[in-house]
Amino acid sequence: MQKGLVWFRRDLRLHDHAALASAISSCDEVHCLFVFDPEILSKLEDKNDARVQFIHDSLVEMQNQASIEVRYGDPKKEILAYCQEHEISDVFTNRDYEPMAKERDQAVKEALSSKNIKFHTFMDSVVYEAKRTLKDDGTPYKVFTPYMKRWLSVLAEDGFEVANYQCDLSKIVKTKNSINSKDWMKEVGFHSCKPHLEAGTQAAKKQLEAFKKKISDYTIMRDFPAADGTSMMSVYIRHGNISVRDLVRAAQSGSTEGHHKWLSEVIWREFYQYILDQFPQVEKQAFRPAYDQIKWRGGKKELEAWKNGETGFPIIDAAMRCLKATGTMPNRLRMVTASFLCKTLLVNWREGEKWFAAKLLDFDLAANNGGWQWCASSGVDAQPYFRIFNPYSQSKKFDPDGIFIKTWCPELSNLDEKSIHAPHELLPMEQQLAGCVIGQEYPAPVVDYAKKRVEALAMYKQALG
Repeated sequence: MQKGLVWFRRDLRLHDHAALASAISSCDEVHCLFVFDPEILSKLEDKNDARVQFIHDSLVEMQNQASIEVRYGDPKKEILAYCQEHEISDVFTNRDYEPMAKERDQAVKEALSSKNIKFHTFMDSVVYEAKRTLKDDGTPYKVFTPYMKRWLSVLAEDGFEVANYQCDLSKIVKTKNSINSKDWMKEVGFHSCKPHLEAGTQAAKKQLEAFKKKISDYTIMRDFPAADGTSMMSVYIRHGNISVRDLVRAAQSGSTEGHHKWLSEVIWREFYQYILDQFPQVEKQAFRPAYDQIKWRGGKKELEAWKNGETGFPIIDAAMRCLKATGTMPNRLRMVTASFLCKTLLVNWREGEKWFAAKLLDFDLAANNGGWQWCASSGVDAQPYFRIFNPYSQSKKFDPDGIFIKTWCPELSNLDEKSIHAPHELLPMEQQLAGCVIGQEYPAPVVDYAKKRVEALAMYKQALG
C-alpha cells in the first residue's frame, strides 16, 4: 500500500490544490500535515498577531472537511518523524519561491531522501513559473509589460484555460493531533484574537463572488478607499484559502475593462513572485544596486510619526491608522504612504517594508518587497525617482469628500471637503470653530512637503550621479 503525506504551508484549502490532487491520484492512503514553524513564529513580536489566528481558523475549517495533523517544531524533524511513524513513502507539497523556504524545502528533501522517502513538489501558488515565461534568450524579464505579454501568450497557448485540480477527500485518513485537539494558539505562544477578515475557503469564495458583481467598475473604483472598490482577495490568496487559478477564472468571467485590469493585477503578483525567484538578492538589497548608495536623511521622529498615523497629513494618517487597526490597506494608499515615507520623510524604504511586513494581514515577501522598491524607485520596472506622490493632490483626487479620512481621523470630522485635506492651512479661529486645533487635537505637519520634495530630488541625485 502506497501512503502519501501532503504538507500544507501557504495553501490552506482542500480544492484546486496541485499537491493534494497528485497525492490522492497516486496513493492508496493520504495523510495531511501542517507544521507551525518556530523559526517563523519567533520573528513575530506581537503575540496578538492576527495572521497566526487566520492560519489557525483556516485549519479549523479544513478540519471540518478532512483530518489535518498539526504539529509545532522544525519541519524537517516533524515531517520525518511523522513519515516514520506512519510508514509514509511519498511526501507531496507545493513550491514556495522565497529564499528561506527554498532552503527549508531542500533540507526536508535531503532528510527524507536519507530514509528513502520521495519528495514531490508542484507548481500551485502561481499560474506560470519562470521556465515558461522567460525571454527567447532564456533570461528573465525585468519590465512588467513585456512579461505580461509573454504571460498572456502562454495562456493563449494553453487555450486560455488554467488547471482545476479535483480533490476527492475520501482517501484522507484521520489523525489524532488536529487543530481541535488542543489550544494551538496558546501552544505556539500567541493570544487568540479576531482577524479583520474571516478566514477560510468559504469566506474567500463569498468575497470573490461579491467582487465579481462589481468587477466591471474595478479600474476606476479601486483607487477610492472609501468606495470599497478593491477585491479584498489578497489575504486569501496569501494564505491559499483560494487558488490563483480561481482568480484567473474570475477575470475570465467577463470582458469589461475591469476584468482585464483585474487580470493584470493577478499578473503583477506573478511578476513579483517571478522576480524574487529569479533575483533572490532583492530580499536583502536594491534591485538596482546604485540605489543602495542613497544617504537617507529622515530619522526616527519622522518614522514613528508615520507608523502611528501622526504626520499631520490626513490621507497618510488615515491610511496608517487603518493598517494598524485592520491589517489592510488599499493598494493606492500603499503606494501613497510608501512614497511619502521615502520621498517626503526621506526615510529608508526598508523601514517601511519592515513595518508593513509586521502589520499586513496579507503580507507576502515578494509583493511587499516589490511594491516598496517600486515606490522607492530602486526596484524592477520602478517609477522614476523624480516621480513623487503629492499627498494633498492624492487626497483630493481619491478621497474628495474626506470620507475615508474622517473614518480613521475622527478629530477631523467637522472639517469640510475643502479644508480636510490640509487642515493646518485653516486660520486659528477656523480651527477652533471646527473643534480641531492643529498641534492639539491633530498634529501639525511633521515636515514641509514642498521643501522635502526638493530635498528628496537632491538626495537621489547625489547618490545616483
